This record gives sequence, C-alpha cells and structure tokens, in this order.
Amino acid sequence: MKCDYDVIIVGAGAAGLMCAIEAGKRGRSVWLIDHSKKLAEKIRISGGGRCNFTNLHTHPGAYLSRNPHFCKSALKQYTAADFIDLVESHNIAYHEKTLGQLFCDGSSQQIIDMLVKECDDVGVKRNMEIHVENISVNDDGGYLIKTSNNTQTCESLVIASGGLSIPKIGATSFGFDIARQFSLKIISTRAALVPLTFQSHLLERCKAMSGLSVHASVDCEGTSFSEGLLFTHRGLSGPSILQISSYWNDGEDIAINLCSDINILEKLRTTKINNPKGSVHNILSNYLPKRLAQSICDDQGINTNIAELSDKKISQLANAVNRWIITPSGTEGYKTAEVTLGGVDTNEISSKTMEVKNHKGLFFIGEVLDVTGHLGGFNFQWAWSSGYVAGQNV
Repeated sequence: MKCDYDVIIVGAGAAGLMCAIEAGKRGRSVWLIDHSKKLAEKIRISGGGRCNFTNLHTHPGAYLSRNPHFCKSALKQYTAADFIDLVESHNIAYHEKTLGQLFCDGSSQQIIDMLVKECDDVGVKRNMEIHVENISVNDDGGYLIKTSNNTQTCESLVIASGGLSIPKIGATSFGFDIARQFSLKIISTRAALVPLTFQSHLLERCKAMSGLSVHASVDCEGTSFSEGLLFTHRGLSGPSILQISSYWNDGEDIAINLCSDINILEKLRTTKINNPKGSVHNILSNYLPKRLAQSICDDQGINTNIAELSDKKISQLANAVNRWIITPSGTEGYKTAEVTLGGVDTNEISSKTMEVKNHKGLFFIGEVLDVTGHLGGFNFQWAWSSGYVAGQNV
C-alpha cells in the first residue's frame, strides 16, 4: 500500500526543520507538523532574540548523556562549520560573542526564515496547530498518524517534539509518551541549564543583591565553570550557574569563587600589614562590587577595620569570597530551563542514523533524546546534527 508521505515529522523546531530539509533534498515527500501556532519558537526566543545558533568549539565532551559516545557520529557527520556554511549562504551576518558562541547580528528570525526557505525549496509541506491523537503501525510496516484534522500514513516517522523545558511556548511530554508507547526506555528527566533557588537567609541575601552580576567560578562535585553569575530575587542565575545546574543534584553543595582571579586571603593579610586602619568593606570593594562586599561583611558580622580581625576571622572572610559554600534548595524548574536533562535512552537508537533499533522507520532526534549540551549553542548544534543524520536515512 502506498503511503501518503514518505516521511512525517512531528515537531517543527530546530531538529525537525533540519530533518525536513535534508529528507526533502533526497526527494522524499515530507509532512512537517506541530501542535503550536508558530514554528521554531525556541529558536525565536534564544540568545536574547539573536539565536546562539552554534559554537565554534563543539565537541562530544560538551554533552551530557548516559552514553557519552552516542553524540560523536552525528556531530562528525554534520559539524558546526557545516551549519555556519548554511548561514553564510543566506548572507546572514553573525559574530562570536564569547567562548565560541555565535549569534546573529540581527534577529533570530533570520535563522527561522532561512530554515523555512530551505524547506520550501525542497517541497516540504508544513502545517501548524496539528494535534497528533494516535500513532500506530500499519500491517505493511509503515506508520498511521491520526491527527485532529485527518489521518495520514508514512514510511518513516520522526519524533522531533523536544523536551519539557519552557512549557509556555508549547513543550509537552509528547515525545516521551510516544517512546513509552513503543516500549523505549526513558532516562529520568529534569530541568537543566536553569537558575538555582534558595530558602531563608540565603534567599534574602540574593534578593538584596538582585540584578548584581560578577564573573565567578562555580564548582559542584569536581565539575566547574567560570563565567558570569547573576543574583536574582529567587536565587542565582547567569551562565556559570546555568551550566552547573546540569551537574547539580538535590542536597549537594556548590562552591562559588566570587573573585576567581584574586587570592583574597593574601590581599587581606598584606593589607593588614600595610594599611591596618583600612575598613574591611572598603578593602573588599577593591575587588568586588560594593553591594556584594557589604553583604559579605554583614553576613560575617564584620563592621571594623582590618587590624581588628584575627587570622581565623580573616581566613573565614577570604573563604566567603573565594570559596562560598552554599546548598541550593532547588531550581526554577522547566518554566525557565533552557533544556531537559535525560530523555529517550540512546541505547535504543542507532547513533549513525537516529533510527530506533527495534522499530524500522521510527526516528527520534533533538532534545527528546538523552543528549544535553552545555550552554552556548551546543544544544542547537545537536539539533542540526541529529536532524541532518535522520534526514539522510528516513
């Protein structure tokens, strides 16, 4: 029996669009559908509206997965340089912000428009506000997709519906539900690249410094990141905190160096000798924002000059700057998380094709899989790479 389409892709985000483009280039008839009103909303809001579309330093070590080797094949088949070539072919101006992160000079809409044009050029049919009600396997091995509008059949079905992060723009458990329907294992999921929250005294300190940012090194169980840290009215955010959130587990401490380039203990000891009448607040203000310096002094119960501090107290004060040990109460959850940690077990999937090993013609790509990148364009690159690979094989 002839199918209505060669390929049906559920999810019109980064991975789904890339898969549709590549399948279309191979002459496959493709139907790309999504339950949302607008496609690629995560692209639109990313990077402050400028889309951090990839990272020059993309490598397998920038990804978390139960199987750290799984991402290697896809990242090799379609590299950051390949996507940059695509961006340049559409004359989209871009720049490196920091640490290899590439952003559009203009708007993230440029990336969306580029992907849509690529889809249109190869005849991809797109429909939004299509709700999938049921998926089943045909007698001939293809797939039957019952939607809110009609029922269609296909040879290959691609699930590119994303994870659970940012439900306000349409994130649902759809992909995980379909995986379970086909008896695929799910690695436990949680919010990642997400701000950390605190309670009681720590929360009050964060609220008092809301909006203040510093460059900080943040460590959890031997993993560390050195980037910006931002105090908020709910706790801590900023790149270094978002990065460490993917590694932090409930109940664990994190160690923060608020002044990573300077040994505060040495500075305090030297100042005690050379300027004993200097106030501790003013001394710390040479290395930290004044509001943060005052908060640390208040927390340590210090309102005096450096000469009056014992060696023990100076050490405690230095640790409050260079090794501030705190225990988050939790995270802000999926509502503000950039990605979902965990997902469809990659042991169920071919790393070379993105096809489910035990279900011919069924593919999973993008965030729905147990592959989570670091902050800075790595997750978009995973979407492009996994989408490209599936597109070559559907």
